[in-house]
Amino acid sequence: MSDSRAPLDVVLIGGGIMSATLGTMIQRLQPDWTIRIYETLGDVAQESSNPWNNAGTGHAAMCELNYMPEAKDGTVSATKAIGINEQFQLSRQFWSSLVKQGDLPNTFISSTPHMTFVRGGDNVKYLRKRYAALKDQPLFAGMEYSEDHKVIREWAPLLIKGRKREPIAATRITTGTDVDFGALTHELVEGLTERGAELWTNCRVKKIRRAREGNWRIKVQHTVGNTPHTVDARFVFVGAGGGALHLLQSTGIDEIKGYGGFPISGKFFRTTNPKIVAQHQAKVYGKAAVGAPPMSVPHLDTRVVNGEASLLFGPYAGFSPKFLKRGSWWDLPGSIRGGNIGPMLAVARDNFDLVRYLISELLASRAKRVRSLQEFMPTAKSEDWELITAGQRVQVMKKDADRGGVLQFGTEVVASSDGSIAGLLGASPGASTAVPIMLDLLKRCFPQKWTAWEPQLRELIPTMGTTLNDQPAKAAEVIAETSKVLDLAG
Repeated sequence: MSDSRAPLDVVLIGGGIMSATLGTMIQRLQPDWTIRIYETLGDVAQESSNPWNNAGTGHAAMCELNYMPEAKDGTVSATKAIGINEQFQLSRQFWSSLVKQGDLPNTFISSTPHMTFVRGGDNVKYLRKRYAALKDQPLFAGMEYSEDHKVIREWAPLLIKGRKREPIAATRITTGTDVDFGALTHELVEGLTERGAELWTNCRVKKIRRAREGNWRIKVQHTVGNTPHTVDARFVFVGAGGGALHLLQSTGIDEIKGYGGFPISGKFFRTTNPKIVAQHQAKVYGKAAVGAPPMSVPHLDTRVVNGEASLLFGPYAGFSPKFLKRGSWWDLPGSIRGGNIGPMLAVARDNFDLVRYLISELLASRAKRVRSLQEFMPTAKSEDWELITAGQRVQVMKKDADRGGVLQFGTEVVASSDGSIAGLLGASPGASTAVPIMLDLLKRCFPQKWTAWEPQLRELIPTMGTTLNDQPAKAAEVIAETSKVLDLAG
């Protein structure tokens, strides 16, 4: 069956935070454009955007130590951390504008202090240097540092109770946030459909090919009834998480050649015991194990989902060839092409530490996992915690002139030369930086419209195109304004 209507202006593939963000922007810029969202599952936000499939951290580099690694000469640079925080401020401004306009309920974000916590002399020295690099940065105003057990106990009692005397250190900043990206996605998509966009669930996009007229022909399989469907679109965004690689490969665009994907799965311990949950109100990040991927940085988090608080600890990394939590066992082998097998082999050659780490995680017993929890929370008891399966992440592998191929721990937009189709590959910091990622995509894919769109976007995101960290007064003003609108700690 084919859609006999004129080509759609925009097709968004995947019902996650990326498609919801891009659709919301386009609908405000071009309210006359037709928009359709295709989602394989029966509802949106069921894969990476689901609140139990991610840590919910409003990633602003306040607590994530992997954004400020120690260099070989012992120095610590704040450049990447500042850049990520700048991006998160754009997301906060966008959400704040929608809330002020009455287009987004303020039910998805809550104040949660962001902390770091380390043990051992060398780690304490590192954290001291990290704090020195951040404490005077305007976007990190209010960060506190302590090596005092009593102070850290006041910040997060569960880190200290039952702990023997040893060198420890922590930082805390009270302006951190917990974000329910599932709720945010649902609310954005609801707004889209109320204004005329179409949401088609239980529809799996199988292939994307060029149509004769220069549009994109999208082949869809309805998962209920198993009936086929085709539709043409002028612009396509592939925001299908781990499923994006296959679909971009099906387009035949040159820009996707050489890209591969390395899937990493994860699990978390979760407790809803009110006596335990009441003692910890923070997201506390530690240091990753040697060879561990950045997404495996251990952290003990307050989570607020559907208004109810719980604690998560993890993640415990694992491996599955699936590119989505509900994907196929053939996803990884099916993604191999002549153009990407070289980079993939080069990544395998250069990442034996990661392979060993994943094998050790796969073989880990529950007792071993509990012991790693007890390194953070010495009084933790196994019976209070349930193990839940988190989301599936696909890290980007791509060509590299020097090494043949590299594994990239981040997100990357891949777009055709004419800007008519684009997709997002990769993971962290992902959802928290959806707004700046989609702004870059709009500028890249619609250069002829950007000049007309820019003033409208600036009304939603006042500091777009500028930086805040080099403007202390402006940074304080913007943070205070968005905190007030979103009902957050300022």
